[in-house]
Amino acid sequence: MVETSPQPGPLIRARGLRKCFGAFTAVDGVDFEVAPGEAFGFLGPNGAGKTSTMRMIGTVSPVTSGELTVFGLDPARHGAAIRARLGVVPQADTLDNEISVLENLMIYGRYFDLSWAESRRRAKELLDFVQLTERSNDKVEPLSGGMKRRLVIARALINEPSLLLLDEPTTGLDPQARHLLWDRLYRLKQRGVTLCLTTHYMDEAEQLCDRLVVMDQAHIVAEGSPRELIDRYVTKEVLELRFRRAKNETDDSLQLDGKLDGLADRVEQLPDRVLVYTADGEAAAAAAYERGLRPASVLVRRSSLEDVFLSLTGRSLVE
Repeated sequence: MVETSPQPGPLIRARGLRKCFGAFTAVDGVDFEVAPGEAFGFLGPNGAGKTSTMRMIGTVSPVTSGELTVFGLDPARHGAAIRARLGVVPQADTLDNEISVLENLMIYGRYFDLSWAESRRRAKELLDFVQLTERSNDKVEPLSGGMKRRLVIARALINEPSLLLLDEPTTGLDPQARHLLWDRLYRLKQRGVTLCLTTHYMDEAEQLCDRLVVMDQAHIVAEGSPRELIDRYVTKEVLELRFRRAKNETDDSLQLDGKLDGLADRVEQLPDRVLVYTADGEAAAAAAYERGLRPASVLVRRSSLEDVFLSLTGRSLVE
């Protein structure tokens, strides 16, 4: 008999993990581990390989090569046992618009062989948790985007999973809805649920993740906590300078005539602004002014994961 009980060690472990679609390599030899109880993130732009990695973890896409274990089990041989202990929040909501909010959860509970009574009990508890109790008997269609995402998270929790996979959980939501979802996810982590999520929002990764990997073009290019990555790859502060363009200026690049040379650890020139990486943004701004630069706007801010990605890849995360 095959052993499918929990194994000690990481909840997820990948070594040399690859995913290919014909000649296209979506994930190219990545290594990572997810410990029980942590919130682990995959940060990167669309097409970096995040979703392909999550689909392999969720056992819905076979591994091309390399090693992958989830709960110490091989997805190729123990997919059903793994899925029974997973909660999955896909990018698309995939809710049934023709039935009520409560019925969406109850019917999903039946997929895990829960009785109707137990499905109803858990569904009501979960609707309270995601603050949708008052909409229990409403149809799904008129719900807002944020409410639908909360309902999808509630549905993913119906089997009381120990690992929750979230693929771009807040894409398309307004700031208020995003913050409410973050609060619910933080509460789940407090309950001991392990979170594994993909995102291209750096503020989301900083808010939710204990540890993350930065992915770009199918590879992992950095790994660590948000604070570790910022300390390792960028300076404490960033000075953002924006300049007005002359009406006859057609070149995309700003002509700074070397006036920022030697001013800071690193200077990144983007189409719409110049980023000056320095330990003291105010001092750098004063120095730029002394050198004759007259920006239209000046902003001093702390460095972020967006800056880490720019440092590692030479391009913006949102390009």
